[in-house]
Amino acid sequence: MDWKDTLNLPKTEFPMKGNLPKKEPEILKKWEDINLYEKLRKERKGKEKYILHDGPPYANGNIHLGHALNKILKDILVKFESMKGKDAPFVPGWDCHGLPIEQQVEKQLKKEKKRKEDLTKSEFRKLCREYASKYVNIQREEFKRLGIIGNWEKPYLTMRPSYQAQEIRELGRIFNSGIAYRGKKPVYWCIYDKTAEAEAEVEYKEKKDPSVYVAFEFLEKPFEILKKTYAVIWTTTPWTLPANLGIMVNPDFDYVFLDIGEKIFIVAEELLESFKEKTGLEGNVIKKVKGRELEFLEYKHPFIDRVSKIYLSEFVELGTGTGLVHMAPGHGQEDYIIGQRYGIQPFAPVDDEGRFTLEAPEFIQGVKVFDANALIIDKLEEVGALLFHEEITHSYPHCWRCKNPVIFRATPQWFISMDGILENGNTLRGEAIKEIERVKWIPNWGENRIKSMVENRPDWCISRQRTWGVPIAVFYCKNCGETVKNLEVFEHIAKLVENYPYGADIWFEKKTEELLPEGYRCPKCGSDKFEKEEDILDVWFDSGVSHSSVLKTGFWEELRWPADMYLEGSDQHRGWFQSSLLEGVASYGRAPYNSVLTHGFILDEKGRKMSKSVGNVIPPEKVIKMYGADILRLWVVSEDYTEDIKIGMNLLKGIADDYRKIRNTFRYFLGNLYDFDPVKNTVHYEDLLEIDRWMLSKLQRVIDLSLSAYQNYRFHRIYHEIKKFMIVDLSAIYLDILKDRLYVYAPNSLERRSAQTVLYSMLTSLSKLLAPILSFTMEEVWNYVKGFDKNAKESIHLEIMPIVNQDMIDRDLEEVYKDLLKIRDDVLKVLEKARELGIIRHPYEAKVILDIPEKYKKLVEERIDWIKFFFTVSQVEISKKVEGKPVIRGEKTGGSFAVKKAEGHKCPRCWIYDISVGKDGQVVCDRCAQQLEIMNININQIEEAK
Repeated sequence: MDWKDTLNLPKTEFPMKGNLPKKEPEILKKWEDINLYEKLRKERKGKEKYILHDGPPYANGNIHLGHALNKILKDILVKFESMKGKDAPFVPGWDCHGLPIEQQVEKQLKKEKKRKEDLTKSEFRKLCREYASKYVNIQREEFKRLGIIGNWEKPYLTMRPSYQAQEIRELGRIFNSGIAYRGKKPVYWCIYDKTAEAEAEVEYKEKKDPSVYVAFEFLEKPFEILKKTYAVIWTTTPWTLPANLGIMVNPDFDYVFLDIGEKIFIVAEELLESFKEKTGLEGNVIKKVKGRELEFLEYKHPFIDRVSKIYLSEFVELGTGTGLVHMAPGHGQEDYIIGQRYGIQPFAPVDDEGRFTLEAPEFIQGVKVFDANALIIDKLEEVGALLFHEEITHSYPHCWRCKNPVIFRATPQWFISMDGILENGNTLRGEAIKEIERVKWIPNWGENRIKSMVENRPDWCISRQRTWGVPIAVFYCKNCGETVKNLEVFEHIAKLVENYPYGADIWFEKKTEELLPEGYRCPKCGSDKFEKEEDILDVWFDSGVSHSSVLKTGFWEELRWPADMYLEGSDQHRGWFQSSLLEGVASYGRAPYNSVLTHGFILDEKGRKMSKSVGNVIPPEKVIKMYGADILRLWVVSEDYTEDIKIGMNLLKGIADDYRKIRNTFRYFLGNLYDFDPVKNTVHYEDLLEIDRWMLSKLQRVIDLSLSAYQNYRFHRIYHEIKKFMIVDLSAIYLDILKDRLYVYAPNSLERRSAQTVLYSMLTSLSKLLAPILSFTMEEVWNYVKGFDKNAKESIHLEIMPIVNQDMIDRDLEEVYKDLLKIRDDVLKVLEKARELGIIRHPYEAKVILDIPEKYKKLVEERIDWIKFFFTVSQVEISKKVEGKPVIRGEKTGGSFAVKKAEGHKCPRCWIYDISVGKDGQVVCDRCAQQLEIMNININQIEEAK
């Protein structure tokens, strides 16, 4: 037997190295083997529910870091709510329809030298379904690898027949409420993808365009002016001039008549100087009028035989141009609104591909709109209507899918009216704004953001001219044109879709008479001849009804409506948050969520957007292979995710270092609890050593702050609080001090059991607090806890969060230790100095002499019997005469500190220097002799003692 055999040295198989890339898949398999998700449902059955409804990622391609950030945040929140004791199910979902999938399938067909046009709609939809299914399965495995616990066996898919059926029922409710209408009005149109687009599908990028000033001659000379008079407009879209049906002026602005000799030009007074500077025209102002005085004056189109009028518009501003705005109701939202006010129908002589139709002047027929700009400018110059022309770069809407510029184009579409009147007599817009004010938005700026969007948004265009999606399930009477839109017919179609293996494909496969109820006739004229709508629903409608298709139908019995939380990126204020809100309010009179949490976007270490072209994209798979998913999870909470967060290999290396420190702290706990039985060995609070009570008090504060941070979604605060506690309070102070007591004292001594009681409390509390974040590592820790704690559950995720024990919070004691730590800091400084001078090599070789102010002196005197262990030295002396080498002035206490060589000899067992070592032939110090006696160890049996 050696001296070390008489010590209680740490024992644990918990490895120092995480080896997470290898270990995590083993833990995932365990979760699958025990069916953890189902176990959680049984364990929490009957408890208060917490529903976080998953916003569906798109089933296209592998997951990226944005997906990882989003799903990890959701998982942290769901696990926390579950560990609070709530029934917090999580049903993941996927958005499976839409243009990007169609485009990928078309690419595949091209490789096979096939054309989409050669396939039936059903054949094409089958290929889309297979493509979406493939990526649902790929992404499912990638999300599971991140440690996300959810109902992966039964996720929701927007292409599932039951989902599509409910979507058709929701569409029926919208039609029944009277706020859906078919109209020809301008919508964003992608001439490359040949479909209408939602506002949320448009992104703004820089584009070069012509900037032209154009003169429109009045039909008759206004205000008894004898010279030819012209209204001057400015536009950056000359291609829209063939659709000009009016000129808009602001009724309250002042407009001046500039006489340049042969002609007179009208511009806004405030923009006159910039107009003269641009065009180089000079002259005298001969008249000034208010905009309202110009209303209904007639003018001739410069190159089309058409007479139009001037109209009043509040949308005209004085930022740029002339203060007179060319109005094309077929190509602009505000133009359309003013056109409707004056009874002017939109006109857009442009086809689906953006080519001018036969309704346009002959010189541009068949030409694409952007190519037509140059031709139109030449024509304006030819007829003498062009006053100035230059190129400008400005922000312009682009399609988020194909990245090409979009146009505004009036086409027949289905819309949900934002100002349509609901059953309660209020508008959809008004009710949606009320709901926005009721919902809790985190961060709170989200409320103003979505509110301003809803206040200003146009009607919702819900139709798309594509194939892969859910049909707008309406019929048109061939005889009288009546739209069939009653609830019974929608329900009939929904049942057909629900009971068909390929869901909505039935709409495209069956004839109209096979889809309608038997014997159905037009409610208006009695005809039995109908045609069906060929357009499909906007994908934002698809996902916007998920609250009903997933939470309301009972298909997932663990769920309920409405959701407690929607959690997505801040771009979803324009997208899913808004479409869900509008659909929920239109159908059920309320938002389908009670709170909405948003996160920012991911940037590289230099703060740049992730981009393949820049080469700064980091796939989640790369991080997992190198470090493990827990490092990615720790990264998610390392910064405030409500803002944009950075990632890079250097940042990840720093997070991996933090992880190692956290892991080693848990290894320390486990290593020193190998012989601890919480039932038998726990020491009552009042019997604990003072320093242990202090640490328990500190622990309660960490629990309190962490629970509060979870509750307020400030996850980064949990990470920083626990990290600080583990690295500063524990590793650098408490655990360092504790080693002597844990190793030296008899296994069953109060000194050791008191320390172990606190270590056990810290182990269980901190592992539970960190379980939602470091899900794999804390499960690994828990497997070792189960080895000595018979009450520990099968998985840490089945456990309940620790609660703050108010009786253990001792503010006075914390104040005492604040002062004791100041003294300790000054002691450590003098020890460091002594080590530098070669006086000592190890702190145990030191005796520290202190002369400190009274308040500190009293604290040391009261604890003189054990304070040396707190300072990690062999002896402490308080003296007015501070002698030794070195001597320093304490920065924290203002006292004097000196170091001398410790008296006596080094105890071979505990390494402390003591005068009792060697006295009367005693090999060890008095303390060790006493502990050995308690342990029934005969010193003579120890080899090193002979």
